[in-house]
Amino acid sequence: MITLDAAGRQGGYGLGGRGEVDQTHIERLGATGKAGGVYPLADGRWLVGIGDGDDAACRSAGAALARAMNARPEREGTQPRPPDPVALDVAGWTQPRRLALITGLLLGSHRFRVSRRQVAPPGRVELVVPVEELAELRQAVEIASALAGATALARDLASMPSDVKTPTWLARTAAALVGQLAAEVSGLTATIWPAERLAAEGFGGVLAVGGGSSRPPALLRLDWRPSARADDRHLVFVGKGVTFDTGGISIKPADGMHLMRTDMSGGAAVIAAMLAIGRLGLPLRVTGLVPAAENHVSGSAYRPGDVVRHFDGTTTEVVNTDAEGRMVLADAIGYAVRELAPDLIVDVATLTGAMKVSLGLRTGGLFATDDELASRLLAAGDRVGERWWRMPLLEHVAEEVRSDIADVRQAPPGPGGISAALFLREFTRGVPWAHLDIAGPARCDKPYAEVGEGATGFAARTLVELVRGYTGG
Repeated sequence: MITLDAAGRQGGYGLGGRGEVDQTHIERLGATGKAGGVYPLADGRWLVGIGDGDDAACRSAGAALARAMNARPEREGTQPRPPDPVALDVAGWTQPRRLALITGLLLGSHRFRVSRRQVAPPGRVELVVPVEELAELRQAVEIASALAGATALARDLASMPSDVKTPTWLARTAAALVGQLAAEVSGLTATIWPAERLAAEGFGGVLAVGGGSSRPPALLRLDWRPSARADDRHLVFVGKGVTFDTGGISIKPADGMHLMRTDMSGGAAVIAAMLAIGRLGLPLRVTGLVPAAENHVSGSAYRPGDVVRHFDGTTTEVVNTDAEGRMVLADAIGYAVRELAPDLIVDVATLTGAMKVSLGLRTGGLFATDDELASRLLAAGDRVGERWWRMPLLEHVAEEVRSDIADVRQAPPGPGGISAALFLREFTRGVPWAHLDIAGPARCDKPYAEVGEGATGFAARTLVELVRGYTGG
């Protein structure tokens, strides 16, 4: 493989080059060196642009190469032949660049399909370094595999069609994955609350949202308790697990409703992050909570005007049944505060269309009551290639959260993303907390960089990297 830097020069940052390519041939191909540009050469090599060679460019280059190598037609019957392996010389590369490249390679080869057609096995890439750099490279492969694996799993869970993905299916699938991992590492456990236990313990928000569906809600709890800890902190991640969202009585338009199978992308990110944290053996206690429900229309669906009592006793006036994500998150956050006594809480959700309008489709909204936690999340996202923008928690909007007939109202007037975050803040009881609104970047219509079409797995890597940052990873 030969690479071009942003100026169109060969061998940018020393990646791969075995021999050179005639300049006239480069010009004929129209190769500019832009990150992610990939051109097959007649002798079996690839010409790949790596731009300025920074981490983002290396992720893009790795993903583009993987997609090009794996661009094989689907067939019925016989298994297609895998592409020929490619050798990449990454001698002398910094560890962050290696991590970025490997992450891009892995995610560029990811694909979710429900089909009888067979796809060629993914291509093979051989990383080449001097023997003295081998241990460092193996560490990069281990970390990048965990990070990319978390994103890929989150994509798969979010992409699964909702005729399969019921709340119970989601919880049981996560528990089964924990059971498989238990054969390799100890310390990660799964507990499932069925609807009967949710009713007995007062999870009114989850029960209200799930009450209109014939498929009952559930709560998934994942606990990571490592044998050795970097410190005594306890982090709690909470992920929205609405496995399909019709909007309920405040029904959504039919156009685009099929995409609501990905409305549990926050829950998928938490599940995937917890498994990656366990796989890496990170020395910090972490708990993941995923309240799961289907928001359907029926005679038993909850209504605008209802008053719902949450796990911690707070009462909520329902204004809009399509603002269901905050209802299930409120229960889980209240449970975390009262039962787990965490040092930090981070919730993740495809919560508001307002964030898509404010930040577009590639940036997540970050709200936080703690500046250090916000800074750590921003830095974690930057290291792994997930962009966040901190949003304000405006106190004059917080006044609108108050209800005349209950403690709070679920969808107060004002800027939608901010008012939703302020509603959730009511349940944190002063515990340092961050809310990640991923309504925009959780789905993608057209691939870019290492992000594939469909569910993106956004936020999974940030959560893992946040814990790595606390543990000195």
